Amino acid sequence: MSTQVPGLSTVVVPDNITVHLGAPNQPAENVTVPFIDYVKNVASSELYPTWPESALRANIYAIVSIALNRIFTEWYRSRGYNFDITNTTQFDQAFVPNRGIFDTIDRIVDDIFNDYIARQNQVEPLYAQFCDGRVSICEGMFQWGTVDLAAQGYVPYEILQYYYGDNINIVRNAPVVNLEETYPGVPLSVGDNNQYVLLIKMALNAISVNFPAIPKVYPINGEFTEGMADAVRAFQEAFNLPETGVIDKATWYEIRKIYVAVRNLAQLTSQGILVSDIPPDIVTEIEEGKVVPRVQLVQYFLNVLSAYYNSIPAVDIDGILGPNTRTSIIEFQKTMGLEPTGIIDDATWNSMYNNILGILRALPPSAIALPALLFPNVILREGSEGPSVFIMQEYLAFISSVVPAIPSVTPDGVFGPETRAAVTAFQRQYGLNPDGIVQQATWNRIVQVYRELRFGVQRNQGQFPGNEIS
Repeated sequence: MSTQVPGLSTVVVPDNITVHLGAPNQPAENVTVPFIDYVKNVASSELYPTWPESALRANIYAIVSIALNRIFTEWYRSRGYNFDITNTTQFDQAFVPNRGIFDTIDRIVDDIFNDYIARQNQVEPLYAQFCDGRVSICEGMFQWGTVDLAAQGYVPYEILQYYYGDNINIVRNAPVVNLEETYPGVPLSVGDNNQYVLLIKMALNAISVNFPAIPKVYPINGEFTEGMADAVRAFQEAFNLPETGVIDKATWYEIRKIYVAVRNLAQLTSQGILVSDIPPDIVTEIEEGKVVPRVQLVQYFLNVLSAYYNSIPAVDIDGILGPNTRTSIIEFQKTMGLEPTGIIDDATWNSMYNNILGILRALPPSAIALPALLFPNVILREGSEGPSVFIMQEYLAFISSVVPAIPSVTPDGVFGPETRAAVTAFQRQYGLNPDGIVQQATWNRIVQVYRELRFGVQRNQGQFPGNEIS
């Protein structure tokens, strides 16, 4: 039986996309426009038509990928919204209704509007984060930096690799279909046998890894058995839905939402967050709207918690302490019986830290940082900021305490000259190209050396239990 359900197990380009003209939780108009026109509008709003064509194409690939990621994961619809994406750059991409389209961009988008970026061996379109690189800094692509790279002769694929890593592909000519919501239109129940049952069965089995109360369902086929009904009821009980054992629309989208959350959790932890790496303290007073690497760590924590507590909304990991992150912090505080201030004070941090520690310790080893999967989404170099930089600095700080040839580095989430010096020294020490840039080979070697030195030292000192998750 084929599992190729368009828009659910395969990536397709929809005829239309619905854009919310405001922040997700703010009342605003929804507009539905042809997908190709949406891409042209965003590109004309974000880019300059005089940029080199290689830079424009690289940016347009990123714009398409972000939109398709939101659609494929049903990021907003699985949360109860009736739109696919917003036009608020804090969350998504700039879209200006009825704006003019630049001729250069019009021509390029006609050529590549159904091409997108994906990690190798992954179906999901890459959430190809980008920013201008001048006023705002992010862990993704710098738009003005693409201009400089294009001037140096980089082709679009090389520009994308520069920012997102070598392990990406440009998937070309995705089919264009009249795509509505993925819910099959009628509830699924015992006796049904179809592709939708198979896909939900696989999703439930993935969710059960982090929610052991949900039994795994076998065999993996399209038959809706009594055993699957038991798993559905367990899921419904865990997420406060009527325990019917029937997959109605509400249950369908809750499964979709939790599946995406759990999958993202596995991806985040596999990129280097270890139980032993969670820092003991954090900045408590942060100016609202300011990008601070430690805020990204709090946002990561909130996303993990959102998979376990329905009351805590997930947030984008953008390092900005904006209204959505404040709201999520407040909901966490309410859930834990704390004063709902929206500020990460000592009581809030301790509660968040202890909850995260308990969750990560309960996860199976397959969901926690494995060496082969540790490389972050982007290459790290001087000027980079965020949790990946912080983790890498933590690794180097420990290594430098054991290997005198590597200078000390202070973990702060900002890749500055001190960090570059430590990276360069590490690369010389371990036979790598000493360019001060953390690409996959350097990252993997840092992780390998860190784990060997740290875990070896701790075991020798009797401080590392043999059954600790690693």
